[in-house]
Amino acid sequence: MEFITNWVGGLELNATTAKYLETSLNILFIAFICVIANFITKKIVVNIISRVIKNNKYEWDNVFLERKVFHRLSHIVPAIIIYNFANIFEGYQNIIEKASTTYIIMIMLLVINGTLHAINDIYRTFEISKTRPIKGFIQVANIIFFTIGAILIIANLIGESPLVLLGGIGALSAVIMLVFQDSILGFVAGVQLSANDMVRVGDWIEMPKYGADGDVIDITLNTVKVQNWDKTISMIPAYSLVSDSFKNWRGMQDAGGRRIKRSLFIDTTSIGFCTPEMIERLKQIHILTEYITKREEEIKEYNLMHKISRENPVNGRAMTNIGVFRAYIDNYLRRHPNIHKDMTLMVRQLDPTENGVPLEIYTFTNTIEWAVYESIQSDIFDHLFAVAPEFGLRLFQNPTGNDFRYFRDTKSEKVQVRESGQE
Repeated sequence: MEFITNWVGGLELNATTAKYLETSLNILFIAFICVIANFITKKIVVNIISRVIKNNKYEWDNVFLERKVFHRLSHIVPAIIIYNFANIFEGYQNIIEKASTTYIIMIMLLVINGTLHAINDIYRTFEISKTRPIKGFIQVANIIFFTIGAILIIANLIGESPLVLLGGIGALSAVIMLVFQDSILGFVAGVQLSANDMVRVGDWIEMPKYGADGDVIDITLNTVKVQNWDKTISMIPAYSLVSDSFKNWRGMQDAGGRRIKRSLFIDTTSIGFCTPEMIERLKQIHILTEYITKREEEIKEYNLMHKISRENPVNGRAMTNIGVFRAYIDNYLRRHPNIHKDMTLMVRQLDPTENGVPLEIYTFTNTIEWAVYESIQSDIFDHLFAVAPEFGLRLFQNPTGNDFRYFRDTKSEKVQVRESGQE
């Protein structure tokens, strides 16, 4: 700088021209130094750091390169140079120093932001991140650092101590609470969700209040993002998962079995005792042979012990077609290759309704894959619908237009037969 001053002084120019020339040369000189320094930091220092990181045996440090942490940090060097040369610009020194300081603070905030995101990216490579996500905490830390940065920038621009601004912010705490209400609630909810392991990324959750039914794909400070099965996206406030009820299907996914809970409605007028002919015919069904033989012996022994005459079918014990059908379903499911044998398997009769007697199947498949599960369930009920008539049972359904046409045609045929007989 002294060299430029002495050189301009030797040109014997008037004071104004000399001043402008000296200032211009100083600016060009500082700009040249900044360009050189920026080139050195970016093209040499940052490249050396990048090569060291890429060539070592660790993978996690590559994330800092992807987040451009060192690239952003290199921008501080020109600002520091400008700050140190500010004293040569009389009358503008304070403005230049404040502008440089503000720029340095902003760059540092970007560096901190990139570092925090890099930490989150590294953490997500570990298995624990699926059960304990930290994205919400990263966002809270970002808010804190950016708030502190904003206070430092304002304090630097107005020339006051940051403590003075903090005192003013204390007085505005009610306003701050109102502005950051969702963030505060989201942070508290995030802590509870994480501590109680209520929801994880990848969980299938169902929350009808918000139209959500699908997989959790992201958990942030304020919201939980759910991709529904129709590929739409539902955004649920994080605190709603704590204050409201929702269903998490993780238990089903971890257990490895998915429940089938569906009923066959049996027409009550088709239920009756099994005739000897029916019993002999049903014995030919392989999965019922052992059951029917054993039941016949038990019933015969019981009736003989109590001296019960079976001339009237009401007396004593006897097999019913619905009972044998229930045993058939139970044996059929226990032999089914896609039914989970270590979970509940039950065929039960529910309270009769106006639609008949519900025969409910309660069991679990050995797969949780949706399409496969639906195929297994459909195959089972296809078979049961087809086999029910073999037991003399009718499945209930409300009359259709075809039924009414059948009754009408049958009635017309009877009338015609009657009229023909009268003639």
